Amino acid sequence: MKIEKLGNVADVVNGFAFAEDLQGNKIAQIPFIKVSDFVFVCDRYIDKSVNYVDETMLKKLRAKVYPKGTVIFPKVGGALLTNKRAILGCEATFDNNIMGLVPKSVNPDFLYYFMRSFDMATIANTTSLPSVRASDVAAIEIILPSTEEEESVITTQIISIFTELEKAQEAIFEQKKEISNLANAIINESLSKGENQDYCLGKVLDEVKVGIGKAWHQYPVYGATRAGIALAKEPPGKHAQKYKPVIPGTVFYNPMRILIGSIAFAENDVEDGITSPDYVVLKGKEGLVDSRWFYFWLRSPWGVQCINSLARGAVRERMLFNRLAEGQIELPEYTFQKEASEVLQNLKQISINLDNQLKEIEALPNKVLSSVFKDV
Repeated sequence: MKIEKLGNVADVVNGFAFAEDLQGNKIAQIPFIKVSDFVFVCDRYIDKSVNYVDETMLKKLRAKVYPKGTVIFPKVGGALLTNKRAILGCEATFDNNIMGLVPKSVNPDFLYYFMRSFDMATIANTTSLPSVRASDVAAIEIILPSTEEEESVITTQIISIFTELEKAQEAIFEQKKEISNLANAIINESLSKGENQDYCLGKVLDEVKVGIGKAWHQYPVYGATRAGIALAKEPPGKHAQKYKPVIPGTVFYNPMRILIGSIAFAENDVEDGITSPDYVVLKGKEGLVDSRWFYFWLRSPWGVQCINSLARGAVRERMLFNRLAEGQIELPEYTFQKEASEVLQNLKQISINLDNQLKEIEALPNKVLSSVFKDV
């Protein structure tokens, strides 16, 4: 075992600032990697990008093309503090929000996993926007095996472990897809049981408009994501008293993101909370609409079709309640909704269990890497 400065085993390099109008040239052959190309995916290697540049652009900016095997990572902003890293699977250039490590005397895969195990917060300047300097990265101490053979064996073992973890993740993702399909099937079955009636959504839903008041600090803050309800990342703003109450049986959504599925439902075991006054909060009218049934309907193909019919073209358009109220819904008898709702409640718990399993699996890579590099 030996300890080296990272700058001794790899060249620390920075990306370049390409103007937006110089990007996206599909005829050019040089991939131009942006942070978004790897922050939102889990693949180890990047073999292509959605943006390309040509040699004329490179010469104009004195930009460089870095070799296959270069390890890249975000060097600024919140993305820096994640453990997202990637290896160039082809020659490429990248933007100025990315830093790279060109291996000189270290296996690219070994270097990649070492960087995934390293906590960037320990060297980041966090006085304002998190950022790291090339000199600080070069000074990081990396623990290397005594021989290249040992390094290869360790890397192979790590890859084997990560392959199994990825298979476990994929299996859970597939189960979640099946749950979504089953939920749609349950909604469809409830719609096919008897004689349904058409209603305007505004006639069967009640909007929650009144804020929580002075007691706002007693409650957790919830947000709506594509995965459903989640604790908000930010505390209430200066209008905290206007935050709307969220209690079990409440459906709420982000009016700016409903088109991409940011809709949530508070199950019976959810603690009473609040949500942003900008959100739309509603409940089904008793005897007409079961709120849980409506939540799953709103996320189903029938709900998506309804939402799309009300949208007027703008991707970031606000779908406030008065707009949603114009939509039409075909409602089955209330008893059929309740029957479906009970089954859907069980599905929700299965989905929660799968999410918990997924969180456990997602926490394992850092534990594995910390253990490996501690023992090297």
